[in-house]
Amino acid sequence: MQLVCLDLEGVLVPEIWIEFSKRTGIPALSRTTRDEPDYDKLMKYRLDLLKTHKLGLPDIQQVISDMGPMAGARDFLDALRRDYQVIILSDTFYEFAMPLMVQLGMPTLFCHKLEANAEGFLVNYHLRMPNQKMESVKRFKEINFKVIAAGDSYNDTAMLAEADAGILFHPPQNVIDEFPQFPVTMNYAELRAEIDKASARI
Repeated sequence: MQLVCLDLEGVLVPEIWIEFSKRTGIPALSRTTRDEPDYDKLMKYRLDLLKTHKLGLPDIQQVISDMGPMAGARDFLDALRRDYQVIILSDTFYEFAMPLMVQLGMPTLFCHKLEANAEGFLVNYHLRMPNQKMESVKRFKEINFKVIAAGDSYNDTAMLAEADAGILFHPPQNVIDEFPQFPVTMNYAELRAEIDKASARI
């Protein structure tokens, strides 16, 4: 049995925090782990900003639902799911991703959770587990799945390395340079072709 695991942001939907920052006109929300490597510090910074700007979870979900998936993502995913079991592995949060999941046909998503108070303001976040993308792939292999994984960035490379076949999708040049062992695809047609090629090989 074969399983395809896809990253979410940068593969099927825009980078949520960066796009959210643009759409709300709050540049500080575009800060990422490239700017602040301490994820806990970064998330607390984001939550404080949301509270300062009085953005509750319903407001955030409305903005995110207006983003929509990337062009061609729904068709690519629908076609892929006809031939493979597909699971989305992401470091986003269910509360952010669900409006986009609806637009993608509700694929299975493994990610993390946010905590809101009675007023709807986000007060905390809860990681499902550390390194959950890589650990999920490892567990799938333990129950006899052959795993093909695709992602776009540095934080996907542990998942790609753990999979039976790892594929980069539209990655930045620094990731291409640092991880030459992974084939590089730049659009959905190329990604599908590489998935099919890996499927025939593993």
